[in-house]
Amino acid sequence: MYWQTSRRKISLEQPLVMGILNVTPDSFSDGGEFLSIDNALRHAEAMIADGANIIDVGGESTRPGSGQVSADDEIKRVVPVIEAITKRFDTPVSIDTTKSEVAVAAVNAGAEIINDISGLRFDVGIADVAARTNAGLVLMHSRGDFASMHTQSPIDDVFAAIIVGLNRSIDIATARGVRSEQIAVDVGIGFGKTQEQNLELLAKLDKIVSEFKAYPMLIGTSRKSFLTRILGDVPPAERRGGSLATALVAIRNGAKILRVHDVRETVSAIKTAAAISGVK
Repeated sequence: MYWQTSRRKISLEQPLVMGILNVTPDSFSDGGEFLSIDNALRHAEAMIADGANIIDVGGESTRPGSGQVSADDEIKRVVPVIEAITKRFDTPVSIDTTKSEVAVAAVNAGAEIINDISGLRFDVGIADVAARTNAGLVLMHSRGDFASMHTQSPIDDVFAAIIVGLNRSIDIATARGVRSEQIAVDVGIGFGKTQEQNLELLAKLDKIVSEFKAYPMLIGTSRKSFLTRILGDVPPAERRGGSLATALVAIRNGAKILRVHDVRETVSAIKTAAAISGVK
């Protein structure tokens, strides 16, 4: 199994680690840390050295309560960073955006994957960009508009809603020319789900994976606020242990791609779990 991007086929024989690089002033975990190109490039270099298979660059925070930024501002934040990373490293870069204008600029700058947390609901033109450029495309399940994504009323049957929503996103993408091998899916942990639903999705992720066998499953739980209901009211940097636990459970239940802040620790945990699993 592989994931097709605009520059390569990425093997999915082993779990992939997608390192998060937020070039925003207000992201919940690392807002403001990597606004300068030099700081962003150093962080990308560190994550690659630690074993990141993909660097996911985002110029607009989607944390609860965040405000939207214009496409122009988002482009100004991400394009110089993407150009710097792709000029120096051969590691695939993903652009985390819901805007087709940003996706075009990012792909032109060297990004080869588009990570759309709206699943094409905000801007169907993203599918056209992916179809035209052959970029990988992550389709995430979410509900509501940008301002209300995290405040939606709970769904009774979250599994059914995710299956319907992701199938709708996939149908839109393929109808506009995106090939199946370009697509990955994401259940959207933390986006309009209750605490119990987030945990159940991880515990029974294989139920969703079995519905989307042709598409690799991406999971993003890293440092998210649902962990504080387990660990206590600790700041994001202190949710590392909980994040690692969710990552290993997700892989056990079929996830192929992990979107994380703590690359080194995640890579070490995956290697250790694989070694234990391989003992006869």
